[in-house]
Formats: sequence, C-alpha cells, structure tokens
Amino acid sequence: MDLPRAAGPIPSVLLSRFIDSYPRLFVLTGAGCSTESGIPDYRDAEGNWKRSAQPMTLQAFMGDERARRHYWARSLVGWPRLAAARPNDAHRALAHLQQQGRIEGLVTQNVDGLHQAAGSRDVIDLHGRLDRVRCMGCERRSERLEHQHSLLRQNPPWAARLSQRAGQAELARQQPDGDAELSASETGDFVVPACRHCGGILKPDVVFFGENVPPARVATASEHLQRADAVLVVGSSLMLYSGYRFAQQATQLGKPIAAINLGRTRADGLLALKIARPCAAALAFVLESPQRAA
Repeated sequence: MDLPRAAGPIPSVLLSRFIDSYPRLFVLTGAGCSTESGIPDYRDAEGNWKRSAQPMTLQAFMGDERARRHYWARSLVGWPRLAAARPNDAHRALAHLQQQGRIEGLVTQNVDGLHQAAGSRDVIDLHGRLDRVRCMGCERRSERLEHQHSLLRQNPPWAARLSQRAGQAELARQQPDGDAELSASETGDFVVPACRHCGGILKPDVVFFGENVPPARVATASEHLQRADAVLVVGSSLMLYSGYRFAQQATQLGKPIAAINLGRTRADGLLALKIARPCAAALAFVLESPQRAA
C-alpha cells in the first residue's frame, strides 16, 4: 500500500484507508490527544519544549526538600483542573476502535487517565498515572484525591487562596502535568505530608525525567507491537525516547506508521502517512460512521 508521507486535501480519507488496511493497530498516544480536554501540551510545532521551567527530575525530587515543596505546591494548585478534565472525541474514537477489535495495543504517554474514562481497556500507561501517589519507602499506592485533601489540611493559607479565587487558573498558569507555574518564593513555607504508614517520601506515581519507564511495561508494549499490523501515533511528537523507541521497533519489523500530530515529530522520516490536524478532528470519521460507531 503506497500512502503519502504528508496529509493531502482529504486527510480523513487517507487515515480511514490506513486504518481499514491494517486490522490490528498498535496505538501510541501523547499530549496532543488530550489538549481538546483542556490539558496543555508540552511542545510547539517544531518540537521544542514550551514550559519556561525545566521539568522536575527524579534526582531533584528525591534529593531536595525545597524541590519537593515546590512541586507539591504547584500540584495542589493545578490538580483540580486536571481532575475535572473529561475525554474528548479522540479518546472516544480510540475506545470505539478498540471495542471493534481493531486495536492490538493502546499505549499512552499521557498520565491523565482519559483513555480509561472514555471506555478503553487494558491501557498501558507508559509514564504512569497522576491520580495515584506512591510512597518511595514502603511502595504503598494511594489515591491522588486523598493526598490533595492532606495537602489542603496541612496548608490552610493555600486552601483559602484556592477557595477565595474559586479556581486554580486565577492563581497561576496551568501546566501539562497537572501542576501550575509558581515561583519558588511562593512555596518556601509549603508543608508536604509524609507517608502515614512509614513516614516515607510521597511521589506522584508517574515517571519523572531521569527515571526509567519500568522494563516490564516496555516489554508488554513491545509484545503488542510485534503482534500488530501497523502503528498509529496520535498526538505525540515522539521527541522522548520512551515513545520514539516504538517507531524504531516498528520500522525494524517492517510495520507502517501513521501519525496524527500538529507539527514535527522525531519520526517524520519513518512515517508512511502524517495527518497535520487536531486529533479529535482527524478521528471524527470513526464516530460519524454508523458502521464504525456501532
């Protein structure tokens, strides 16, 4: 099948043809899949990092109490907006395709849980989930909402600020990882609760920069890719190796790759088809077709 490497005048037809030609898709999603749910993305059209601040690293979080205070203060402010996010048509379209047996494996680089909320099953959360908190001492997991309540109880001034302003967006600019942009001077007196079971450091159950994706998670995703007929990338620039590795693997296995992304991807030279449209718009035909939506 000879498909163009750039979106033509009828991108939905080209994408529909690609999906129909390969019954078992390996789907990899990124931040662009969730932007229409109100969650900002990370990179611009050239694949460059948008945030003014550098991302939190595992080394800084574990080794610097000030960094932990700053992180959890930002998270306290930003979490309500992420928790309120709902799936958009891109998530729903992928859930429909899975229900029809068209998806061999669904892997997401996102940490928002919106694929599951849309009805997708057996999602591989490559970078973890923000709605869970992990103790780095005893390894217990707990709900992020429970931790939010603890943060509010131990930081009454911050709770008052959120209540008085009636929303985190008025306090600081929202960021992609369920946090907000705050200055270090604002967070110096912030109190971070420890694990109530062992007193250990509590960390969001996500993969930070400088931290490896669990090997078992990568191995499971790779097994799905080996069984798939083709790869569909939805809303990822693939600039991080954690996602790009699957494009490399697909190429080595001779499996075609299609990508929906607004802007450059690291794998542009490997693509059989690229659709430069918002993800929900590009996948709208999945929900519009009676046969596909059945």
